Amino acid sequence: MSASSNAIPYFSLPSPVRIGWIGTGVMGAPMCEHLLLAGYALTVFTRTRSKAQPLLEQGARWADSPAALASETDVICTMVGFPQDVRAIYLQPDGVVAQARAGQVFVDFTTSEPTLARELSSVAFGNGAFVLDAPVSGGDVGARNGTLSIMVGGESTVFEAVRPILSVFGKTLVYQGPAGCGQHAKLCNQITIAGTMIGVCEALLYARQAGLDGETMLQSIRSGAAGCWTLEHLAPRMLKRDFKPGFFVEHFIKDMGVALEEANRMGLLLPGLTLVRTLYLAVQSHGHGRSGTHALLLALEELSPTFMTTDSNPPLL
Repeated sequence: MSASSNAIPYFSLPSPVRIGWIGTGVMGAPMCEHLLLAGYALTVFTRTRSKAQPLLEQGARWADSPAALASETDVICTMVGFPQDVRAIYLQPDGVVAQARAGQVFVDFTTSEPTLARELSSVAFGNGAFVLDAPVSGGDVGARNGTLSIMVGGESTVFEAVRPILSVFGKTLVYQGPAGCGQHAKLCNQITIAGTMIGVCEALLYARQAGLDGETMLQSIRSGAAGCWTLEHLAPRMLKRDFKPGFFVEHFIKDMGVALEEANRMGLLLPGLTLVRTLYLAVQSHGHGRSGTHALLLALEELSPTFMTTDSNPPLL
């Protein structure tokens, strides 16, 4: 039996279940708040304790390290930035999976590498524990509203056992297959977002140059065939020149890079994704790596030398 066989006939969690959480950033913090509101016992760790202070004030407990957190919890959730962060938290000698105990469940919400997800699952399985790769989509809005879409890879019976936990902050919970499949599904999501993002940004630039009012134009197209999450939630922010992050540019660049690596491994060419990633690298090089992904608009403005600028629509690159 392997960690990706989906052959575990039955699995259950202890009651009450103790949850540990590592990473309380833009996405992680509101997800934790939903768990606390639902009455779960929650222990948290993050590299900067002050970021977790609001959660501690709401009843969460603090752990001094990932290992300490794992030692006193049954389900350990992680939401960090990059695959190297996941690898460090899970696989270092004092990492949470390296010393996992039988029956523990680890749920990684980070958008990471399918190959790493399979590695984590294999190591954990050797200790009688289980890892689910469960990247999410829906951005900061979905995290705050508890409406995230969660794509899950790993043992199906383990997924069913943690489903009540995931449903606290997720509206769409879909089991994708063995370990790594959740990450593959999320990469499909990111490829789609890359295409819609450049379309929305170019539409707004075109509308501006054609003399249209942006909000009025959106009233027409958001309810038609062009309707999408990016158009609904991020286009209004672009019109207001509000580039605060719901999801960081630097993290999206990472995701697109992983997708291109996986595509290359499978013998696929993705020219559209390659183009969008190049534009995002330009956004990052001009100091906007920690801006929201809709800051792609800035790179496209820079490529249009005749783009009309005003006091309310200044060039930012």
